[in-house]
Amino acid sequence: MTADGALARLIRSAADRAAEADTEVCELCAARVAEEHPHLYDTGAGQVRCVCRPCSVLFADGGAGEARYRLVPRRRLRLPPVDTGVLGVPVGLVFFVPRSDGRVTAQGPSPAGAMAWEVDAAAWQRLAAAVPQLAGLTPDVEALLVNTVRGLEEHWIVPVDDCYRMIALVRREWRGLSGGGRVWPAVEQFFGELTERS
Repeated sequence: MTADGALARLIRSAADRAAEADTEVCELCAARVAEEHPHLYDTGAGQVRCVCRPCSVLFADGGAGEARYRLVPRRRLRLPPVDTGVLGVPVGLVFFVPRSDGRVTAQGPSPAGAMAWEVDAAAWQRLAAAVPQLAGLTPDVEALLVNTVRGLEEHWIVPVDDCYRMIALVRREWRGLSGGGRVWPAVEQFFGELTERS
């Protein structure tokens, strides 16, 4: 065995382990998941979990998990402009999630991750009465996603995993105090690539 051969095998082995570490797996059964895969919302931890399709079936229609895990739906619906100013949230890039316990939370991205606020539930109810699609949001797993930054008027009903992807995008692209030159074009591209689906 030559030193070059051993070194080459060591390098290949390390590269293989790194590739395996980058491969996403189901957080229930550890099977590899496709790039496009379902998610569960863990109500106890307040986190989205990756799952394979067979495991996701267990949680359809409130199946397994005794309500701790909720299957994140795929629905996306573009809305006409919604007057979210009545909710008292002072940012233009934000998402609102009604919770199972009746609360409504708002979260906006920042360089450090998500900033969160609790929204007045009565104000949300008034807004939902004016915009009937909001009354049909599935608690904990669907959100009203809004972007009014730089004159845009983007209002969507989306699964919460889309919202967390947007937060990760802002965190990754943010530079300096104001965000730099990359973050806002990336956010506009994110919204430009959203497509309606049921």
